[in-house]
Amino acid sequence: MAQAVRQAVADGQVTLDQNLIPQRVHVERPRQSGHGDWATNVAMQLGSKAGLAPRQLAEILVQRIAHIDGIEAAEVAGPGFINLTLAKSAAGALAQQIVDQGRSFGHSTAWRGQTFNVEFVSANPTGPIHLAGARWAAVGDSLARVIEAQGARVVREYYFNDHGSQIDRFAASLLCAARGRPLPEDGYAGDYISQIARQVEAHHPDAAKLPDAEATEIFRTTGCQLMFAQIKQSLHQFGVDFDVYFHEHDLHRSGAVDQALEQLKQAGNLYLSDGAWWLRSTAFGDDKDRVVIRSDGAPAYVAADIAYFKDKRDRGADHAIYLLGADHHGYIARLKAAAAALGDDPDKVEVLIGQLVFLLENGQVVRMSKRAGNVVTMEDLVDAIGVDAARYVLVRSSVDSPLEIDLALWRKRSNDNPVYYVQYAHARTCSVAANASQAGVERHGFEPACLAHQSEAVLLTLLADFPRVLAQAAELREAHRVARYLEQLAAAYHKWYDQCRVIPLAGQEIEAVHRARLYLNDATGQVLAGGLELLGVSAPERM
Repeated sequence: MAQAVRQAVADGQVTLDQNLIPQRVHVERPRQSGHGDWATNVAMQLGSKAGLAPRQLAEILVQRIAHIDGIEAAEVAGPGFINLTLAKSAAGALAQQIVDQGRSFGHSTAWRGQTFNVEFVSANPTGPIHLAGARWAAVGDSLARVIEAQGARVVREYYFNDHGSQIDRFAASLLCAARGRPLPEDGYAGDYISQIARQVEAHHPDAAKLPDAEATEIFRTTGCQLMFAQIKQSLHQFGVDFDVYFHEHDLHRSGAVDQALEQLKQAGNLYLSDGAWWLRSTAFGDDKDRVVIRSDGAPAYVAADIAYFKDKRDRGADHAIYLLGADHHGYIARLKAAAAALGDDPDKVEVLIGQLVFLLENGQVVRMSKRAGNVVTMEDLVDAIGVDAARYVLVRSSVDSPLEIDLALWRKRSNDNPVYYVQYAHARTCSVAANASQAGVERHGFEPACLAHQSEAVLLTLLADFPRVLAQAAELREAHRVARYLEQLAAAYHKWYDQCRVIPLAGQEIEAVHRARLYLNDATGQVLAGGLELLGVSAPERM
């Protein structure tokens, strides 16, 4: 379609700056099947820029593409939409293309050369990962995979907050547990505190008997190391590993915080008021200026945030994506203002805010975990429904909305369970392929025109949509689009399976249509497996 626009400009039919022509024209499936296989509004987007009515430009383009091989019909609709109907042979050829390309089908090189730093989870090493952190583990890892599918390099990063008051409370809680004293009023509760305390004592048998300052430092340092080791192991078992584990303490110890703040001072973007240093963040779109150095000389959290963003950019990140919890809305304007104050592009900062997650058992919210005391953890969810279902349900919905997980539903081994429904579709494609092989149906002599059944047209249209779905999921940072697409594809496959035979009935000869359908079956299985892989979910061959 884009080529048709360029040719019309080159031939003088249309007057339009070549730079305004998109590299890829957006197409989508019409809501009504009678309107063709694909539709585009490119004429409506470019008509006024070319000095033409959209419908007039559409007519010009239709004349150019109507006779292209593989196009059965091209029509102008409404104010300037272009509806395309593919020839059956062209549509069916996609099945062989997918099989030949394997897992690379749907992937792109559009973002090759770009580096994305995706920071997610980043839970403080003061306890097990709670449900909100689990949501970010699933979403962040899936988003990283989707972005990589566009050809970009992705750095998965975990920000290890080992500096500040929460770590102090954690250390105090461990020391009290070791000494057999009541936990501090603002301390951390749960069985894990006693377990970590015992592990610290195993490394340092006399630590609890030392003076408070020395004992606290031992429990702080060793306790954080042990807790973080458990966090990393839990994430690994959840299918999530990171390229970088970045320690906040290193920013302060290396002088990176001081250097970033000095850069802001030199640029005139820090000012002194009431004994504290403030960032002129309102000058860069924030709703208020932010304290960077408190009046007592201690750095505020935003000081490390500023230095951390600068460090990411210095390490080569073209895009810095932060996945943060529901209580971090203020960080969006704050981080963008910090980037601008440093002289950088604020659009290099992207903040995704995730809403809370709740578990439901028998219609009631599960309130707490024995392990963590006052929260429900990622391990609780995995123990209840397994890794595949946990990852799938956490990534399946937009992070903008709170998520309620009905444990009874996600335990089911039935089509009511969305992840089971998709995985079963893949397992069914494997079963069909195995049975076809036993029956002598093989992939050769492919005749795409044989795929003429209506259910095959629907399935092929969905398969053709996979590259667009992946590109849009990456562009919009919405990995849940992949899950929803897989459910549509699974539904179309199950319907096709009920209506079209790959294996001939007893006494029938193997015909070209059976071999063509085997291609379509295997192509569908390939896309289902590839999509599940992007979500970090397995694609079983048997269920």
